Amino acid sequence: MSHARPGLTTCSQYDAALHALSAARQRWAETSVNRRLALLRQIKDALASIAPAWVEAAARAKGLPAGDPLTGEEWLAGPCALMVGCNGLIATLEQLEEKTFLRRIPLRTLADGRLALRVVPGTLWDRLLLSGVRAEIWMQPGVTRAHLDRYAARAYDIPPAARQGKLALVLGAGNVASIAPLDVLHKLFIENQVCLLKLNPVNDYLHDLLAQALAPLIAMDALRIVTGDARAGAWLTTHPAVDEIHITGSRESHDAIVWGDGEAARQRRAAGMPLNPRRVTSELGGVSPTIIVPGPWSEADIAFQAQQLATQKMNNGGFNCVASQVLILQQGWEPASALLNQLYRLIAANTRPDYYPGAENRLTDFRLRARQPLEIARGDALPLIVANTEDDPAFCQQEVFGPGLSVTRLEAGSAESFLRQAIGYANQRLQGTLGANIVIHPRTRKAIGRKRFNALIAELRYGTVAINCWSGVAFLLAPCPWGAFPGHTLDDIQSGRGKVHNSFMLEKTERTVIEAPFRPFPRSLWHGELTLMPLPPWFITHRGQEAVAQRLADFYHRPRWRKLPIIAVTAKAMKDDQQRCLQAGANDYLAKPIDPELLVATLLRHAGRREG
Repeated sequence: MSHARPGLTTCSQYDAALHALSAARQRWAETSVNRRLALLRQIKDALASIAPAWVEAAARAKGLPAGDPLTGEEWLAGPCALMVGCNGLIATLEQLEEKTFLRRIPLRTLADGRLALRVVPGTLWDRLLLSGVRAEIWMQPGVTRAHLDRYAARAYDIPPAARQGKLALVLGAGNVASIAPLDVLHKLFIENQVCLLKLNPVNDYLHDLLAQALAPLIAMDALRIVTGDARAGAWLTTHPAVDEIHITGSRESHDAIVWGDGEAARQRRAAGMPLNPRRVTSELGGVSPTIIVPGPWSEADIAFQAQQLATQKMNNGGFNCVASQVLILQQGWEPASALLNQLYRLIAANTRPDYYPGAENRLTDFRLRARQPLEIARGDALPLIVANTEDDPAFCQQEVFGPGLSVTRLEAGSAESFLRQAIGYANQRLQGTLGANIVIHPRTRKAIGRKRFNALIAELRYGTVAINCWSGVAFLLAPCPWGAFPGHTLDDIQSGRGKVHNSFMLEKTERTVIEAPFRPFPRSLWHGELTLMPLPPWFITHRGQEAVAQRLADFYHRPRWRKLPIIAVTAKAMKDDQQRCLQAGANDYLAKPIDPELLVATLLRHAGRREG
């Protein structure tokens, strides 16, 4: 494959950037922990100052009007996610000596002998702001309690003078604004590599803002940020100064980098001889499933979980690498019709513009492949197209990256046998292994039994498995490794190779398992699920999402008790959720009156005493 050379001016700029980085890579590798901590704190301060402008620019580029609650998505997946990433790295580096950060992580041994680390909740703030949300990292076989430290922060085990500096090319994604800077932090602080970040043309409007937020790294010659088209990116992947490459994008882009294109690429792939010999790590998306396990769902459960499913599909307009694409249901499960009807109504009300290039063409192709497509109008936006997954093999193999959804119905005699079949379907039929979702009623899960349920989850081969949650939430949590299930090869890349984020700097991780309560606060309390979360702030139906997300970004910059946003928004969110449930005919929502602010304040006091 030959890459056309970009313009001479552009090439000279790239060469200058690569020259500065190459000269500094060894110096960065030897940079002390204290200096790195200082840089991360400076980044947090710089980020806080430009965050409103970042969100304003992102919302404008995606066609969101000022004051739209969905602007909260840009806060959460932009400045807030980057701030949380900085905090995670700071916490680890502050406890790097003798790796004491590992001592505060609760461990358990899975039935098959492997090690699991509970990383969320990890702090008092987690217990309050992510109340009821839990996340575990399941390690690969061979990692034991006694030797866990051998698989954490290994780059820092090497004496500074003995480290070998490298230069990484990071090809950023165009959909979620924090992906590229978080990938950069991973390369710099976990893998000791200086970075040339090449922004995707879709969001290169963030260049100047990211340059301000990451200015401390640029001043150290540890980072340069450039823009350019696909031709420029292709040219950079072959530049002799580049040691490694990380890409967030499509399988096609990855394969072009590794193998080239045309007949020559097919011959190289057959011979196992990549065109590009560099180490290439990647996050490439896929056809993400949501498995809806049959159970005794109430009307209120249906109303709440419809919002969950709508969020999994339409967060960021559906332009997410882990947007739910295949719903897997039990044939004959009676509540399914009501659930799907409410889901379609919620998506019909989500009329945000379709900002990502090519969406109309991809959706047209999706519609043409369906035998009897269902079309859900969304105002001036592209409609949601719903198909039967079995209509065309492409529905299992091609990521839509837009408002396309297919439905699979499986025959099963019980909830457990359905779940087993659905997991086999996802593993064997669907392309990619980045993220999968399971929605299951607590009584159904209890009937299956903890041991058997965990054994079933272990069979689901995805990098993130979300239970009563969306796998995309793990992206926002600094401790959670983000990437495909391990084991993919360059010639069958699926959702990619390698992990990013991962603030505990762990190696040989297999998956993240993240869970959230099946019911929101306060209904959860009457069913024994202790959570303060009324309506998760990442739900597309959260009317106060922008205000909550902005407060969260400010809180994570400098955590203070007085900044906790939870009390201020709980009452409104409870009323919104109750109103939606009642509108949906859910008369089982809550019969008892309650003062939400008083209850939350009481629980906060108890949480503070418990955590000391």
